[in-house]
Amino acid sequence: MGKRITLKHIANEFGVSIATVSKALNDSYEISTATKEKIQNYAKTNNYKSKSISLNLNNKKTKTIGVIIPNIMNNFFAKAFVGIERKATEKGYHLISCISNESHEKEVTTIELLKNGALDGIIISLAEETQVKQNYDHIKNAINEGIPVVMFDRVSEDITCDKVVVNDIEGAYHATSHLIKSGCKRVALVSVIDNLSVGKLRVEGYKNALDHFGIPIEDKLIIKIGSNEDFDVAMKIVLADKTIDGLLCLEESSAVKSLQIVKNIGYQIPNDMSIICFTNGELPKYVTPTITTVSQHGNQIGETAANILIDRLSSNEDDNTTYVKKIIKTSLIERESTKPLL
Repeated sequence: MGKRITLKHIANEFGVSIATVSKALNDSYEISTATKEKIQNYAKTNNYKSKSISLNLNNKKTKTIGVIIPNIMNNFFAKAFVGIERKATEKGYHLISCISNESHEKEVTTIELLKNGALDGIIISLAEETQVKQNYDHIKNAINEGIPVVMFDRVSEDITCDKVVVNDIEGAYHATSHLIKSGCKRVALVSVIDNLSVGKLRVEGYKNALDHFGIPIEDKLIIKIGSNEDFDVAMKIVLADKTIDGLLCLEESSAVKSLQIVKNIGYQIPNDMSIICFTNGELPKYVTPTITTVSQHGNQIGETAANILIDRLSSNEDDNTTYVKKIIKTSLIERESTKPLL
């Protein structure tokens, strides 16, 4: 990560005062054209950002962190934000909270606003559209300009920075194994998040579990439903196969919808059909029957992300090129939608 330069750094480079640098960057008539060009070119080459840098003179901190989440209605992200806020407050930091609403364009605009404002670092979970486009230039540019970034949950291996992730493969593996051990013979996977990195990892965990138990992987049982498709129609077509007796839903809204469809068909849950879903939000607790869930520990992820960023901001080391990747284990919360293990 490049060290963010200040007016003082530029002044030392050219042996002039901070006031001279400031005037040169503001194209003041008081400074010669030759000097202005040298200073302006140097500032541009080193990704100088006037507003944000001027607030960090003499290495002063703003004690402010920008947080970008993709969807505030998602219970997991709400919990993660609570964890970030709790730890930031404990360490004396303030938050600027932003929502990308799953939009790449909005995420890019938000990053630009944040990095040109008064903040010390950014915590972000990628928007769905960003992961589809696989365009991360806006985040890479922020890192190159010396702004520490911590990614959580939805991350990209194309970006070199600190990361906090859930062990999605292991979580899906254990959930699928639980269904099989409780007597399910044909477990279908329901995904409305196939565009996301976490969705792909959960599919991998599901396949690993089938392999472990010697059960053939059937592509027709991996049900990927796009946002423009009719969920109810797609599920009714799938459930016409009466041999399916288990569902692993990759997020909770699809589980709640599937539960209702299964009940309407006339299945008894969990005897005829067992259901497990990611994540442990509020909805699975209050439907009938209650749904067994994979808890991602959103609060812990948020706190961990905040700790990593604040520790980096508190570090006196100039060379911050060693990054950490924290992996948080999931837990299975058993409820009424699954049978006891055999």
